[in-house]
Amino acid sequence: MNNIELKQTLPEVFASRSTIESDIWRQDVTLERGKLYLVEASSGTGKSSLCSYIIGYRQDYQGLIRFDGRDARSFGVGEWTRIRQRHLSHLFQELRLFPELTAMENVEIKNRLTGFKPRKDIEQWFEVLGIADKMNAKVGLMSFGQQQRVALMRALAQPFDFLLADEPVSHLDEENARVMGELMMEEARRQGAGVIVTSIGKHFTLDYDRIFRL
Repeated sequence: MNNIELKQTLPEVFASRSTIESDIWRQDVTLERGKLYLVEASSGTGKSSLCSYIIGYRQDYQGLIRFDGRDARSFGVGEWTRIRQRHLSHLFQELRLFPELTAMENVEIKNRLTGFKPRKDIEQWFEVLGIADKMNAKVGLMSFGQQQRVALMRALAQPFDFLLADEPVSHLDEENARVMGELMMEEARRQGAGVIVTSIGKHFTLDYDRIFRL
């Protein structure tokens, strides 16, 4: 997958609004593989909707979303499954980890599906992110900031052309956010992937190719 296009896209719930001031809604926007984007949003501007549209969980929007020229609404369940396994990875704002499983088990759930990373690489990620001592701890007993790092590792444990990171560092201090951002970008560059980061405030300090105001 080389590009994601949004063509005059707008959440249906916003359809009655006469004026929309946005760099994305009711615009023609192309997100290219290999580039880094930041989507800055305020509460109520549709950030969660945008993420759900791109990942294919919702289709209640006007206009078009296209992957390499193909209308995303045309994809069936099987094709969406393939896209999420091979082309599009998502770090959820709410993380969606399994609290009863350990940190390593949460990452390995994804990695067993993809067979993408050897265990030694994942163990090295835990070291880099400063939570090697939590590898065998149950996620439900970890802080939210620690869980965010586990969720990033899970998102990276697959091939992807685009990574959608939804508010990935909301509970991290500046140094841990920096390390997390470096790891994310290292893997994205290795895969030649595009990265889309969303934020309603705190975000990675990175050299973005473009910043959108939602």
